[in-house]
Amino acid sequence: MIDLADDLRQAADAVALLGSSSADYEALADAAVLSGQKQIAAARRLLDTRAAWMAGTIARRSRPELGHSGLAAQQGFLSPEALIQKWTGSSKGNAYKMVAVGTMMADAEAAEKQVEAALSSPDRDAAEVAEFEAKVPWQAPIARAVTAGTLSVDAAESIRAGLGQIDASVTAEKLAVALEALLAEASSLNADQVFKRARRMRDQLDEAGIAAREKQAYDDRYLRVYRLGNGNVRLSGLFAPEDGEFMLSTFDSITGPRRGGVRFVDAQRAAWAKKMQDDPRTTEQIAADSLVQLLKIAGEADPGRVFGGRRPSVRVIVTEKALKTGQAGQAEQVNEHGPAEPAAHGQIEGNPLPISQETIDRLLCDTGTRGIKFDDNGQIINVGRDERLFTEKQRAAMAVRDGGCLWIDCDRSPAWSEAHHINEWLKGNGYTDLADGVLLCHPHHLLLHNQHWTISRTGTQHWLRPPVEVDPKQTLIALPSKRANL
Repeated sequence: MIDLADDLRQAADAVALLGSSSADYEALADAAVLSGQKQIAAARRLLDTRAAWMAGTIARRSRPELGHSGLAAQQGFLSPEALIQKWTGSSKGNAYKMVAVGTMMADAEAAEKQVEAALSSPDRDAAEVAEFEAKVPWQAPIARAVTAGTLSVDAAESIRAGLGQIDASVTAEKLAVALEALLAEASSLNADQVFKRARRMRDQLDEAGIAAREKQAYDDRYLRVYRLGNGNVRLSGLFAPEDGEFMLSTFDSITGPRRGGVRFVDAQRAAWAKKMQDDPRTTEQIAADSLVQLLKIAGEADPGRVFGGRRPSVRVIVTEKALKTGQAGQAEQVNEHGPAEPAAHGQIEGNPLPISQETIDRLLCDTGTRGIKFDDNGQIINVGRDERLFTEKQRAAMAVRDGGCLWIDCDRSPAWSEAHHINEWLKGNGYTDLADGVLLCHPHHLLLHNQHWTISRTGTQHWLRPPVEVDPKQTLIALPSKRANL
């Protein structure tokens, strides 16, 4: 058996030999610096393993059922994470990570000891042993890898969070197979890369759950704005991937020249980039000032106008096959040959999380598509043209006609609305004609696609058809213009 305590002592001794000050480290040769970095990483990994064990122990001794007699409560803390954060000076996220990994390791170790005891007992039959083996959590290989020092606590948490939990469609057996493949390549990946790989594996195992996870990410959004004691105002927020990438793209386009962005050939844009580079403000100050300016522009905008100009570029990548085979709202679709095909999904460029078919459909309403064909070797052989979008004049006409979001009882103005294609571009061969476009605010546009409502038109009258789950008869609801005087 590996003497883990001896390993820790040796690792600590090796780190101590590197020096005891910044000057000592600066005096090291390049080879010694690289070797020293590896030694520090190894020592930290061994120490983090013990920190996780301790966090798991504190969590077990602070179980809710123990009430005020729990360890954390005795020390005046409401949770084991709060105790750990206070005594280690770490972040709340790090404390939660240590508790999660430590608890996982303890549960796996206890279950495996029960199996060992059952195997060594002559009174246990095969059925009883199998019963104990079934109780070993599928995460047990993660715990063993952390204990052996081949996997960091950070990577362990990335795998645990990325692969998720057992549910109706993803069994322990499926997760165990995915985990085996992931552990085989985890040593060459950092914690962020491991999480992305684990999340992609989970999405492949549970494509039907993409829409649910997407909805949860949207439901978790928030923006808090509050005044500090010194009069300054602080913002703190969390955004779903789609909106978050839009915000990132907005600020990237503003601060790009300061962060090594693209060079401009156009003289006017090049002059602007040079001005940004020479700006005495910090990049963070420019971003802050730009947000305030954007809010001022929005606040002074005409609420009766729809803006349809250029937006920051946020690409959604989806295959043609997925667009043709995807059936919005269904987990799978049976083709003519019998076997089921998974629900379609796409991906926001630069973001590891997939997006559902419903989100793809909604985005196509207001953006359009560009077809890019690849050969079997991944080389581009054809780049199609952008499908025609609603023009600014068409959006202005819709603003006058609809008076804002056309959804029943919605009072959102045109400035808060998006253009929705009644006949979808790819599925319904729709045209970008005024008669086939209506204004919907972002929340109702989301609701329409995610809950599978539809809008139709007879002459100049638009109708809203609810899904069967809302109205089994799918009774049409009239959508009159919000400008009744028209």
